Amino acid sequence: MVLALTVCGIVVALVVIGLFVFGLRRRLIQRSGGTFDCSLRWGVPESGDTSGKGWAYGIARYNGDRIEWFRVFSYAPRPRRVLERASIEVAGRRLPEGEEELALLSDAVILTCLHQGTRLELAMSEDALTGFLAWLEAAPPGQRVNVA
Repeated sequence: MVLALTVCGIVVALVVIGLFVFGLRRRLIQRSGGTFDCSLRWGVPESGDTSGKGWAYGIARYNGDRIEWFRVFSYAPRPRRVLERASIEVAGRRLPEGEEELALLSDAVILTCLHQGTRLELAMSEDALTGFLAWLEAAPPGQRVNVA
C-alpha cells in the first residue's frame, strides 16, 4: 500500500514538474517579445491539402530578419524552424477548410508561402497575419520581398 502511494505520488510530481517546465519554456520564449501563436505545416503539396494532417501548433518569434518557430509541446530550447525574411515568398492566403477547421485555432487564417524552395503554410490570427505581412514588407532596402 505504501509502495503504491509512493509510486502515485512520484508520478503526480513528475507530471506537475513537466507542466511547469512547459510553462517556463513558453515564458522564456516570450520574454524577448514579438511572439505570436502560429501553427505550421511544412512540405505542403502543390495541389493543397485540407485534411488537417501535418499541422503543428507552435509559437513564432520575430528575431531581427528571421522568424523562429518553436513547437508548443516540446522541451527543446531551440527553434524547430527558422525562416529568413529574404527567403520568404507569400503565395496566397485562405481560410481553413474541411478538417483543418478542427486542427487549427478558431480565428486562424492560412498563409501559403515558399521558403528556400519548400512550400509551407502558416496559420495565425488575423492580427498576427497583419503584423507578419508588415514585418515582411519592412525589409531593409535592397532585399526582395514577394507578398501576394
